[in-house]
Amino acid sequence: MKGSHKQSSLLSALSKFDIVPPNMVESISTDFEKQKKPFIRFLVEDKQYDAKNIASILSRTFGYPLIDLKTFDTSLVPEGVRNENLIKKHNALPLFLRGKVLFVAMSDPTNLDALEEIQFNTGYSTELVLTDETTLHQCIDKVLEDEGDSLDISDIDAEELANMDVQEDVEDAPVTNDKEDAPIVVYINKILLDAIKKGASDLHFEPYEKSYRIRFRIDGILSEVSRPSIKLASRMAARLKVMSKLDIAERRVPQDGRIKIALSKKKSIDFRVSTLPTMWGEKIVMRILDSSSAMLGIEMLGYEDDQKKIYTEALDQPQGMILVTGPTGSGKTVSLYTGLNILNTPERNISTAEDPVEINLEGINQVQINVKAGLTFPGALRSFLRQDPDIVMVGEIRDLETAEIAIKAAQTGHLVLSTLHTNSAAETLNRLLNMGVPAYNVASSVSIIIAQRLARRLCTQCRVEEHIPEHELLRQGFLPEQLPQVKIYKAVGCDHCTAGYKGRVGIYEVIKITESIATIIMEGGNSLEVAEQCQKEGFNNLRQSGLVKAMNGITSLEEINRVTSS
Repeated sequence: MKGSHKQSSLLSALSKFDIVPPNMVESISTDFEKQKKPFIRFLVEDKQYDAKNIASILSRTFGYPLIDLKTFDTSLVPEGVRNENLIKKHNALPLFLRGKVLFVAMSDPTNLDALEEIQFNTGYSTELVLTDETTLHQCIDKVLEDEGDSLDISDIDAEELANMDVQEDVEDAPVTNDKEDAPIVVYINKILLDAIKKGASDLHFEPYEKSYRIRFRIDGILSEVSRPSIKLASRMAARLKVMSKLDIAERRVPQDGRIKIALSKKKSIDFRVSTLPTMWGEKIVMRILDSSSAMLGIEMLGYEDDQKKIYTEALDQPQGMILVTGPTGSGKTVSLYTGLNILNTPERNISTAEDPVEINLEGINQVQINVKAGLTFPGALRSFLRQDPDIVMVGEIRDLETAEIAIKAAQTGHLVLSTLHTNSAAETLNRLLNMGVPAYNVASSVSIIIAQRLARRLCTQCRVEEHIPEHELLRQGFLPEQLPQVKIYKAVGCDHCTAGYKGRVGIYEVIKITESIATIIMEGGNSLEVAEQCQKEGFNNLRQSGLVKAMNGITSLEEINRVTSS
């Protein structure tokens, strides 16, 4: 009741100044009850309200001073008051001391419990200053990152870069003391750290006849970051292969390996490394595997409320099959790992077969597929079924044998999660049938299918409203009844983002296999008939889900057109 009263007073203040429309107050309250994040952050991140406007209104309403933390030096936060648990618990950041008074920045002026607990913990009197949620969140991350002794490449000199430990077993790796290689070591370590700092998902090292190019994929888009001399190509490839424990003498066939780099005592990041012989040398692609992405929680992935309900209900079932589909890099792994994290309790036995194991999860038995050694997906699955499993995850269903064993497991009291490479949820059913899986097995074992894409999020600091004629909105796929609520934003670009975008959000098509859909499958219906029935039953396809994201100001119409078909 106490939290509900605080929330009501905040909504009342915001609706009075038309920040939150009065007719939306009740629905926002209902939506927030399902969340586990601070209320102001929920308004900014989930409902896309402007953080600065909210802070300004709350400052006027509650009478607390407003401070801009953008220029605040987080190193000035006194050492003795950096209590990580309290900062995270209350979303409150102690800033500085004046005499015996500690000034604390918060975005929620009703959270007076935070001031009392910080006062009790530190022994100082506390004074509240208001700031906007977005900047507060950034400052808290910075302070906690500094507290965790995280590396910052701008503070690392050449000697530290050269000696940085980027391997799990340095003793087993080839070592060179050649002075000529030292600059290469420094350069590559700096590239890796720079990629982490910029939030890249992949790094591409590409040799051509007369040039060498390094590119980062950030928010799904590749961009060039460096052009070292082509003369360094072979030495850079050799260094990356040494770090990945690959055979540096073998340049004729592709190889796969891993690198681990320590960012701090508490956090490390893995790189999955793939080499490919090309006309002019070895192209090397590295994927950054950050385990924190698997711990985001289902609320952060971008599912609409009805889609999230279908997914969580399927996870609650003791048996059945959940299939996640989409192209490479569409976020399938994160969706699956998020589901596994929900299921990961001491009462359950969970086993996964993956190629490769991308993120290590405590409490889950993860098996790395090794075809050369004879460990295949079907072989791993057969072993799982002899190990008393509750939940089984198959990295990918690639053939009939794997599909048949997975379906058998789903029909005999196990929950099975897996992926397929198809373009839509309806096409996934056809893919299984084309593999040779009988229609009755598909209809009886598959519970839900999730098709997904990743779209770039608009930067809330610089996005501007875009005026699009109604006839064009209708052509894009909006319904006539939606037009009064449609408010489209476009990307601009500022110091806080990349070309007007910052981060990514999932776009989903979540289909529950109902009796009607199962009947179509049993009767030999094609993907078009399944898709038509899904529309009748109210399941949004990828395009429709994307338009909802654009209508809510989360992404742009241009971005939706890039990642979905019209």
